[in-house]
Amino acid sequence: MSSKDPIFTPELKKVLKIFGLASFVLVLGLSFFNTKRAQNSGEDRTFRVTSSSRLYFLNLKAINYDREYRQDAGMTLFRHESMEASKESPSVDLVLILNPRKDEAYLYLEPRNTDWPLKIRVSSDSSAQDFVFQNGNKFDHLSYVKQLETFIRDFDSFELILDGKTVPIWTDENEKEGLNSVLDDFYRLLE
Repeated sequence: MSSKDPIFTPELKKVLKIFGLASFVLVLGLSFFNTKRAQNSGEDRTFRVTSSSRLYFLNLKAINYDREYRQDAGMTLFRHESMEASKESPSVDLVLILNPRKDEAYLYLEPRNTDWPLKIRVSSDSSAQDFVFQNGNKFDHLSYVKQLETFIRDFDSFELILDGKTVPIWTDENEKEGLNSVLDDFYRLLE
């Protein structure tokens, strides 16, 4: 080969134009469809609340809740006003918790006038199913609520089992709508 041979021959220029243009178009095209980003921080975003959804909840939806600020935990508990817990009879509340330090929201099954473990019987049209829930962390409580969610959405009947006796819970139509509101607001917070 002589030293005067051109490196970029007309054939090589054509190949570079074709592959270069095709690569550019491919990268540009795929960038428009990249909706998922890599999660490289190692941080669990299961309970993460966005600022806009938190503001939406606090400004528009929180009016329907009774608030309790727990200074020891630095969290605010929201109990839906339609969940009227009796002072004497055992019950279970579905509580929405906002943790402003971590920008997270949680659901908590709160026993009233009873203690853990909670034994809940769900009765639908033709069958009954029993659930036993132990006190746990935020992941456990989310799992418990997800197990009950379809029954709550279908307005099935619920009973709390205490020493072999059953106590009806969430019997009023307003309570069932309150449960649905708490679930809707929780999922809206997490978006």
